[in-house]
Amino acid sequence: MYILTLKNQDQEGAYAVHNRYGDKVLFMFQQEDDAERYAMQLEDDDNSPMDIIEVDDALAIITCKRYNYKYAVITPNDIVIPPKVNDNLPED
Repeated sequence: MYILTLKNQDQEGAYAVHNRYGDKVLFMFQQEDDAERYAMQLEDDDNSPMDIIEVDDALAIITCKRYNYKYAVITPNDIVIPPKVNDNLPED
């Protein structure tokens, strides 16, 4: 599987999105091409450049479960689009 990190900052943690409940969700892509496509979409939306890191499937899932971190496995059949940031929303 593949995850995204900020370019040259893989020690800082993986890229995650907020779900509708405000929880962070780690995206783990089964295919490298899908991870690359998502990273390009992020960069097109003026986000920081991303690196794609290959991770061991089982270890990544075990780690997420151990630390109660939400994750989503993105299969080749899934379509994911980076969330749009609305600058007009007040911050909490």
